[in-house]
Amino acid sequence: QVQLVESGGGSVQAGGSLKLSCAASGLTFSWHDMSWYRQAPGKEREFVSTIRRDGTTSYADSVKDRFTISRDNAKNTLYLEMKGLKPEDTAMYYCNTWDYWGRGTQVTVSS
Repeated sequence: QVQLVESGGGSVQAGGSLKLSCAASGLTFSWHDMSWYRQAPGKEREFVSTIRRDGTTSYADSVKDRFTISRDNAKNTLYLEMKGLKPEDTAMYYCNTWDYWGRGTQVTVSS
């Protein structure tokens, strides 16, 4: 049974930083492209970033140069380091691979 468990969210002021983690189990983690998505209240879920099996990465334009995705295959863990946070980054952040989703971790950025 695949499980994705996010952690690391919290409340910060604009300009602050957070590092999210996603602990994966029930899958061969190194074989999977892994992604982060987010959903703000009243809005659709949107893509944030992907790290592929080969380590290459992609980012939404809105987070490029501020967020960094990484993975530790030995720990079966996905990360999202977020710097220069803005109020518009406020959302529930979800870990994803294939059609598996975690329950999310809340990020709130105040101005």
